Amino acid sequence: MTTLFNILMVLALLAVLGALGGGLYSMARGGDYNKKNANKFMRWRVILQGVALIILAVGLYVTRG
Repeated sequence: MTTLFNILMVLALLAVLGALGGGLYSMARGGDYNKKNANKFMRWRVILQGVALIILAVGLYVTRG
């Protein structure tokens, strides 16, 4: 069970990193691309961070009993 939560946690953190990277790329590119996509990337980053925190909390609850 612990291995499952570790894998889920790593996947969630990679997803957060991808959304953050996309947002940074959008800001660096600027212009219309930034206006169209920057807010979407940052919104996804916040959502994915919440999912990562939920996975962490459930994992700690299950493993510590």
